[in-house]
Amino acid sequence: MELEKFYYDNKIVRKFIVATMLWGIVGMSVGLLLAFMFLFPNLTDGISWLSFGRLRPLHTNAVIFAFVGNAIFAGVYYSSQRLLKARMWKDWLSNFNFWGWQAIIVGAAITLPLGYTTSKEYAELEWPFDIAIALVWVAFGANLIGTIFQRRQRHLYVAIWFYLGTFVTVAVLHIVNSIELPISALKSYSAYAGVQDALVQWWYGHNAVAFFLTTPFLGLMYYFVPKAANRPVYSYRLSIVHFWSLIFIYIWAGPHHLLYTSLPGWAQSLGVAFSVMLIAPSWGGMINGLLTLRGAWDKVRTDPVLKFMVVAITGYGMATFEGPMLSLKNVNAIAHFSDWVIAHVHVGALAWNGFLTFGMVYWLVPVLFKTSLWSKKLANAHFWIGTLGIIMYALPMYVAGFVQASMWKQFNPDGTLVYGNFLETVSEIMPMYWMRAIGGSMYIVGAIIGVYNVIMTARAGKKVTDELAEAAPLQKVTSKRTASEGYHTWLERRPVKLTIFATIAILIGGMVQIIPSLTVDDYVPAISSVKPYTPLELEGRDIYIRESCNSCHSQMVRPFRSEVERYGEYSKAGEFVYDHPFLWGSKRTGPDLHRIGQKYSDNWHLNHFYDPQSTSSGSIMPSYKWLITNELDKSKTQDKMQAMVTLGVPYSQEEIDRAQEWMLEQGAQIEENLYSDPDFAKTYEADKKYAQENGEEFIEMRNREVVAIIAYLQRLGTDIKVQPKEETASITKNQ
Repeated sequence: MELEKFYYDNKIVRKFIVATMLWGIVGMSVGLLLAFMFLFPNLTDGISWLSFGRLRPLHTNAVIFAFVGNAIFAGVYYSSQRLLKARMWKDWLSNFNFWGWQAIIVGAAITLPLGYTTSKEYAELEWPFDIAIALVWVAFGANLIGTIFQRRQRHLYVAIWFYLGTFVTVAVLHIVNSIELPISALKSYSAYAGVQDALVQWWYGHNAVAFFLTTPFLGLMYYFVPKAANRPVYSYRLSIVHFWSLIFIYIWAGPHHLLYTSLPGWAQSLGVAFSVMLIAPSWGGMINGLLTLRGAWDKVRTDPVLKFMVVAITGYGMATFEGPMLSLKNVNAIAHFSDWVIAHVHVGALAWNGFLTFGMVYWLVPVLFKTSLWSKKLANAHFWIGTLGIIMYALPMYVAGFVQASMWKQFNPDGTLVYGNFLETVSEIMPMYWMRAIGGSMYIVGAIIGVYNVIMTARAGKKVTDELAEAAPLQKVTSKRTASEGYHTWLERRPVKLTIFATIAILIGGMVQIIPSLTVDDYVPAISSVKPYTPLELEGRDIYIRESCNSCHSQMVRPFRSEVERYGEYSKAGEFVYDHPFLWGSKRTGPDLHRIGQKYSDNWHLNHFYDPQSTSSGSIMPSYKWLITNELDKSKTQDKMQAMVTLGVPYSQEEIDRAQEWMLEQGAQIEENLYSDPDFAKTYEADKKYAQENGEEFIEMRNREVVAIIAYLQRLGTDIKVQPKEETASITKNQ
């Protein structure tokens, strides 16, 4: 049979590699800045777009979607062409994928620091970007599927299964979680509220980790580890079990992020059960990866590429053992909201995703440029510095998590909290935050060494844009399964059927969990005393979202004796029915705020925003001085209320019509309350007099942003009657 000649597209792979390294340094740098902001909270004092709350979503998006995302595309575009013996279907789709993805990243880098965010973890980008992400992702999938249809290799290798599963599942997750009602060009409200929003978000959030940070990297592992080791995959059968069990089970595990919350117990239990099951397919994949290196351990000792890959697979194994363990309710009661979770996340991110990316790049660049790695010594230095950085980062965070959980839950013999002041737990873990910053610094130093090594390798080689290849054309055969053909072998040459089966596998879990929450009327028991936010409180809530306050503060008091004693009555599902989006949070750098309403005076809140250390000695919260000087934008308040009506919030037309007047009345009351502080009155009147004498515009305090957010905070948790302390004995005493 005559062989066909064709050309692999190496240019698109090189583009994605360059973007991977560039955005990797950017994302890690922002993360390092955030680590130092725990130690020096006023490091960027007064600069709103460099505040912790604005930068934190930028860091997560840059690392996940810019660094890891570009690495996925680089690996998929390289390996798919070789595995399918075909050039990518359409060059223009490849380029649309690249430039569209970079445009989205740049857009995120601009809008997130400016405060345009939905506040939903890993899905913070506003609605225009959600549409753009969907379009670019569909272009990527169409290009992959089109290449499969024109392939010259009949059977689809295991890596392609994982790529197809990733494409389908990420598309479903992104679209369902991104259903929102636009208010303006960069503002929207989630279509879901409260408990339903939390369930949908963590169905997305957990599976963004599963199907963006895990399944595509498993596909890359199945291609690049055998290539680098020059060994076949250890077990073909194990790869089949690994793939199907993983994609079916993973999709159910999202509710383990919501244990002991207001989510119905049956949904929590489903999340726990399937999370525990996850350890089997996850470790099956890890074993398959590590045992592929059988007979190549001598090479591992000398080849930096394989060193990175071994640590990456080991990190995957550690993270996927810890994940099911953290889903156990007794363990989750200790770990959730603490720095233990930060350690867990970064073992996966730095070791599994980071090191597999570095190993892949170190293997790919010499191949693409027809040369050898410029310096193995530098690569080994990168490996050891990065490995020590991971250890220095993760171990202190584990310690910090245990310290936090222990201190939060300790009681005196008389039943009072040993550490009643939350800040006592913060000051205790500051040494661990120092060690984290040092570990993060080491990791990024290693990454910079890697970038330099890759650049020098490319300069020493020869660029081949279109690589000549040849293969026999695909011969038509019967679509029916032959007697000697295994079922899965037959399925591997039926890409459409394989994709349909994978789609069904991932849809089952999502449908079982989410459909009842959206269709069952009594899923969230109603509480008659819970009313919609006033217009001023609604605007304050949007400022709370803009500043990503939920990155550091939770709004979910769990039914633990320690939390009820510290914060107040545990949270009820019916309290969140008007929350679009929900703001339960996932980390307590500061105390829970669900019962903060009326706990402190308006003056306390004003001073807390201006100088947190003045009201809370030892606080690591940065100041928010711009809230005190910025004028509140009320131009879209009625549009926001009308949108809320569309989403089911019972505002009357009369309330919408008098929204401006209503805001002024409530703002004037808060302004009057602030006057009770002589220092405030003196400073405020002096500022007003100065503005009048100099012909400058003076913004009345009632029209400033700080008044709106004070109104919102003073409302939190006040809609229900709080039980007297003697009644709390019936609350479950989980420690």
